[in-house]
Amino acid sequence: MSIRSKSLFSTEVEKEIYQKTVEFGQEHVFQFWEQLQDKEKQHLLNQLKEIDFQLMNDLAEKWILSTPETEVFSQIKPVDVIPLREDTHPQEREAYECGEEMLRKGKVGLFLVAGGQGTRLGFDGPKGTYPVGPITQKSLFQYHAEKIINLQNRYNCILPWYIMVSEGNEKSTVSFFKEHDFFGLSPENVYFAVQPMVPCLNEQGKFMMDSPYSIAKNPNGHGGTIPTIVEKGILKDARNRGIEMLSYFQVDNWAVKVADPRFIGYHTLNKAEMSSKIIRKNSLREPVGVHCLCDGVYRVIEYSELDIYPQLLETDSVGNMKFFAGNPAMHIISLNFVEMVYKQLHLFPWHKAFKKIPYINEHGELIKPKQPNGFKFETFIFDALRFTSHPPVAVEIQRLGEYTPIKQYDGDNSVISARKSMTQFWGEWLKKAGYAIESYLGQKDNFYIEISPIFSLTEKEFLEKQKNYKWELTKQGIAINKDGTISTLEAKTP
Repeated sequence: MSIRSKSLFSTEVEKEIYQKTVEFGQEHVFQFWEQLQDKEKQHLLNQLKEIDFQLMNDLAEKWILSTPETEVFSQIKPVDVIPLREDTHPQEREAYECGEEMLRKGKVGLFLVAGGQGTRLGFDGPKGTYPVGPITQKSLFQYHAEKIINLQNRYNCILPWYIMVSEGNEKSTVSFFKEHDFFGLSPENVYFAVQPMVPCLNEQGKFMMDSPYSIAKNPNGHGGTIPTIVEKGILKDARNRGIEMLSYFQVDNWAVKVADPRFIGYHTLNKAEMSSKIIRKNSLREPVGVHCLCDGVYRVIEYSELDIYPQLLETDSVGNMKFFAGNPAMHIISLNFVEMVYKQLHLFPWHKAFKKIPYINEHGELIKPKQPNGFKFETFIFDALRFTSHPPVAVEIQRLGEYTPIKQYDGDNSVISARKSMTQFWGEWLKKAGYAIESYLGQKDNFYIEISPIFSLTEKEFLEKQKNYKWELTKQGIAINKDGTISTLEAKTP
């Protein structure tokens, strides 16, 4: 049925919301109104209250009902990158010591993006709860938490942990933390915030429904970090704690340095507003964004746009990539900069993706399409870099021991590759400590090494502590626990 008047609505609020949908051509969301229970009606009304109708109308007009022009740049240049150097290099030492001082003074907070599900891993639950530890079955969340504990003990500080979750995984994520006693962290220093959602649009620019009383929505991307910090109380909490900057990272990377003194130091010494870590791309078409200067403005170009900007695929006379600065999604963001960007949020760019989106038809039946049928809109945190007034800092890092994202169960960037990288990374520590692990490493599929970040966060710390222990390796591997004891359980796969 179609809604043709306001007579079906009993309150002024309902009538106003309906009128808003009519104004923007979205009144079809009320087609099942007369069949709904009171709770269902309220759910739909609450959803509609939160929608920015003008924004969604503008996105539909620009990205669906017309074809936007591709941005054209007269000049694209590589960004300046602080390279990998020996720890003894004067600038490295200065940066590291500066970062340590910022940690001791309590100027750093942590911001984790953790809104995803483990579906692509074959796992039913939030991605952060995935048991990535091959021997201990530690979750991604626990690995991050243990790093925080080590840093807090080392620098005698509090690192408040702000975790951005989604509507779909908030309850299960919070429950997981409670079930595990927050992994030893104080609950008052762990802050959960649900990121904003936006409606999915069909090919006519209309809101899609996934039930008679619910609009299909998707999280607004990791660019939702900016409004989440300001609107969900994180900014206020951080200010009250004396925090000046947030270390931003994503949940799927077990190896990330959650608060890296070197990175924090370079950000601070350069008076940067937003800084980024850089990985050297392993191929021209590696699926990571590329940091570059477009007509003098700092940008990250998505890998899906490489063919639009072929300059990014250029090599020099000996075959080296000119644009090697890949984006591993690790940033330092100053709170003053967050506030500035938030005031200009209407200028923040949106990105669309054509996806398979379940929807209900005119009979209220749920349809699961086999082909893409609708659009999801997202914002990306790296687009904030274009708002900087000071040159952003780009710091190169090693992949091993710092960047091993988990996007799927097997293959590249997978659970399997992450577990192998753990063994390779921590295996080097054991080798330097005098353990003969070469013969075990040949058993690539069933030999693993884990070292609790509470026991040791760095190789230097490990080599000093291990002098007080003598561990026996087994064919199945070894997990060194936070107290130096070991676990040698048969490696499991969930």
